Amino acid sequence: MQSLRPWRPCLWEVLNRPWNVKHPNLRAISSAASDYPNQSRGRLPRFFSETIPSSKGGVVRVQGDEFWHMTKVLRLKTNDRVELFNGKGGLVEGCIQNIDRAALDFVALENPKLVLPQSTQWHVFSAFGTLKGGRADWLVEKCTELGASSLTPLLTERSFAISENRVDRLQRVILAAAKQSQRLHEMKLNPPMKIDGLLPLVAKSKQCFTATAEATPLIHALTSVRDESSGDSGLIIVGPEGDFTAKEMRMILEAGATAVGLGPHRLRVETATIALLATVMLWSDSQQMVSP
Repeated sequence: MQSLRPWRPCLWEVLNRPWNVKHPNLRAISSAASDYPNQSRGRLPRFFSETIPSSKGGVVRVQGDEFWHMTKVLRLKTNDRVELFNGKGGLVEGCIQNIDRAALDFVALENPKLVLPQSTQWHVFSAFGTLKGGRADWLVEKCTELGASSLTPLLTERSFAISENRVDRLQRVILAAAKQSQRLHEMKLNPPMKIDGLLPLVAKSKQCFTATAEATPLIHALTSVRDESSGDSGLIIVGPEGDFTAKEMRMILEAGATAVGLGPHRLRVETATIALLATVMLWSDSQQMVSP
């Protein structure tokens, strides 16, 4: 008995098949169609501008990297709808009014909104100045995505410098991460700080955690925090590769910081920073949900 084989059209049949046959279930969709105004798959493309329109109908000029991204990378055109944010909580929806060779005009289609920070503001102090191979970029990017309010490079005996050229690059990393994560409040990158400058901030803070080996697990420390001791902001401190010296750690703890452990394994600076930040951010959010 002859076996059945799947039918396959020969090349000549394929080439001569009529391709203009209309199917009732298919229709063409254009990015300019009125029923497809959103070109960002669920939300409008969002771009940064230090200045946003103060009211509906206001116009601002977008230049530089954002102009290039909008017109050359995403190939947005006149009348395409986008959003502008200023990194300080301001957000406005509008459209591209005009495009020329050097810039474009954005017109607001509604009054701008001001969104206030919703959770505890965590300020990160991390000795990442000596990290190499993109590890510092990764740390800064993830701190931005997780919602850190600020990041300060900490100068210690084992991490005593950070290049100024590197700071410029990290500012660009912060902006890119803020856009990617749809964050409206840009994380502030502070100038490098020595331990002596950190101690007064620790003394004033109601919530301050520093990662160190063989300390109370972070989760236990958080569950023992009383409501009256929590506040609108807090500090997290992570030392350099090789950790703080005994003298530095003693100074930080005597100023009022709480030593916390992040598990039984030795962690890199960037891993410890992100693990500590992610945990306290989630804890802060849960505290707000249960508070009256």
